[in-house]
Amino acid sequence: MTVLINLLAVILTLAALALSADLFRAVGISLYTEQFLAILLAIATPLLFLRAPANGTRERTGPVPWYDLVAAIVAAVGGVYLTVRFPELSELVSRHPAEGLIVAAVMLVLFLEGLRRTVGLELFLTTIAFIVLALVGGWLPGEFSARSIPLPRLTYYLIWDSTATLGVTMKIVATIVVVYVLFGHVLFKAGGAKFFTDIAMALMGRYRGGPAKVAILGSSLFGSISGNIVSNVMTVGAVTIPLMKRVGFRPHLAAAIEACASTAGQIMPPVMGVAAFIMAEYLQVPFYEVALAALIPAVLFYVALFIQVDLEAARSNIQPMDENEIPKLGKVLKEGWYFMLPFAVLVWALFFGNYEPEIAGLIAIAVMLGLGVVFPYEGKRLGWRDLYIMVRDTGTSVLDLFMLGVAAGVMIGALGYSGVGFTLTLVMVLVAGGSLIALLILSAIVNIILGLGLPTVGVYIVLATLVAPSLIKMGIDPMAAHMFIMYYGCLSMISPPVAIAAFVAANMAGADPNRTGWVAMAFGWTLFVIPFLFVFSTTLLMKGDPGSIALDFALACIGVWFISAAMMGYAVRTMTLVERLYYAVIGICIFMPASAFGVGRWINLTGIAAGVLLYWWERRRRLIALPRVT
Repeated sequence: MTVLINLLAVILTLAALALSADLFRAVGISLYTEQFLAILLAIATPLLFLRAPANGTRERTGPVPWYDLVAAIVAAVGGVYLTVRFPELSELVSRHPAEGLIVAAVMLVLFLEGLRRTVGLELFLTTIAFIVLALVGGWLPGEFSARSIPLPRLTYYLIWDSTATLGVTMKIVATIVVVYVLFGHVLFKAGGAKFFTDIAMALMGRYRGGPAKVAILGSSLFGSISGNIVSNVMTVGAVTIPLMKRVGFRPHLAAAIEACASTAGQIMPPVMGVAAFIMAEYLQVPFYEVALAALIPAVLFYVALFIQVDLEAARSNIQPMDENEIPKLGKVLKEGWYFMLPFAVLVWALFFGNYEPEIAGLIAIAVMLGLGVVFPYEGKRLGWRDLYIMVRDTGTSVLDLFMLGVAAGVMIGALGYSGVGFTLTLVMVLVAGGSLIALLILSAIVNIILGLGLPTVGVYIVLATLVAPSLIKMGIDPMAAHMFIMYYGCLSMISPPVAIAAFVAANMAGADPNRTGWVAMAFGWTLFVIPFLFVFSTTLLMKGDPGSIALDFALACIGVWFISAAMMGYAVRTMTLVERLYYAVIGICIFMPASAFGVGRWINLTGIAAGVLLYWWERRRRLIALPRVT
């Protein structure tokens, strides 16, 4: 059974790579895209039932029970049937013939069970709720009323129609996400994670609070490639959390810092997370436009986190790392300089070569594999065994993503077919009373509530369908509207009671999970604020003339420093409550978007003037406090 599981995992990865590279059509196999996706589901779903037990644990430890064997066989047969019959049966949604309906019902049940096993009960119940909404849409009160879809027709539609289960989200998972998951595995297996961590240690280890700054820099470097928050926490945190504790950071602080730094990896270009690829498809723009738009907000997040860590280290008198633990920068670069090449190739392919994201990822993988074979890192080269392990592990690690793709297709299909999505958009605009601020706050609240039970990509898909249209209808730039949603979706990773990233980091640090989550929220305050900022100032999304972009970015960085100092209660010294409020007001004024209230620039100037006055006052106090020399 282990051999079968490994074989299916390898086949799944290779088939997804072949689809990404369009190899099937190159050899004369011409099918609908939905048929290729059905083939992948015919492999992924049986693999899921063989590998993931019904109790929801990540990996099976005992023998496969008979009912999971039956489910795997039925899923394989159903997936093959879906592949073969799709061209004919996809055109008969209104008639929903019995043969297609039976297959659709069986596959929908299997997909939902697979979703429960891999992603969790919360998203399973949310998906069920969307199906119920489509069934009772015509019975909803007042403005919510849409139309009710009979269960047989809805079931048939969700499986056979090209806008549902086999829609755009599944295509992104199969053709793009698998490529970048494999890229992360290749990078990790070749030693890239250790290289980036060593680079961060060499650059930041000699400064106060060095290990925490290593966590920030290392997580931004590794997270910008992997796009996986939990993987980032476990990979970089395994090194940085013990180091932070050793130099004096309390366990919950060390865990919170690593959780925040890893969470921002999902919004840090060039790769970001799954949601960013889906966003590009929703907006019908090249992926590099999404990555460019995300750059300044992500940098602002890391700037704020870096400032807070530095101030915490100063307040707590946390010293740099031991000199013996800090690797020499020249030695690290000499041994692993080539790890930067795939990164550079990826950036060039995405931003300058105008390659599709999947092709850019494949090129980066090829470069990394070639370098890993030619150049040994710490005496080890990549070999055939390593290649097999990377391909196998990719196949097993993307099963939950395939189920997320299914869930997204079901939710989008149910909302679109019943019209509930359209009516909910109108209702949100009505509830907000035509006020943009009220609509943003309402959207943020809905985001946070959904984020308590859904992963980031799940939150984004739901809100991109329900909320983004209403934000755009109110005049918000489409890129800003979708970025707003994605940022608030990330909050679930560090906000209790779920806070997956914070809980994983707390477990590694031996800290209280809830306390870690609340501290992580404080460190990650910019995730709450920045989305409102770029809604009113699209220059922070790289839209506008270069001068305005540079000015607004500089003002935002200065404002971030003042607000971060207020959050920490420390700047050049420990502050009183009144002083913290003064710092916060100055920061908010400098931070204010230029277009806010029609007088944004005057508010900026007021904040800058108050900041200069504060600097003069602090300098005068320090001069008075200095002992006189006679």
